Amino acid sequence: MFRLFGIIYALAGPTLAGIIITAALTMNKFDTMSMIYSAAIGFVVAVPIAWVVAKQINENA
Repeated sequence: MFRLFGIIYALAGPTLAGIIITAALTMNKFDTMSMIYSAAIGFVVAVPIAWVVAKQINENA
């Protein structure tokens, strides 16, 4: 389960961070702290998402 979680998190974390950074840039937030906060939020939000997806895959496999 943890191995599958790690693989999914490695894909979901940067993806969500990139989406949130793009949203911040769209809102004209070009400063460094906004980019750092956006990336951190993306990586934190990816944890429960990756956990749920890994759990669903593990249960249905």
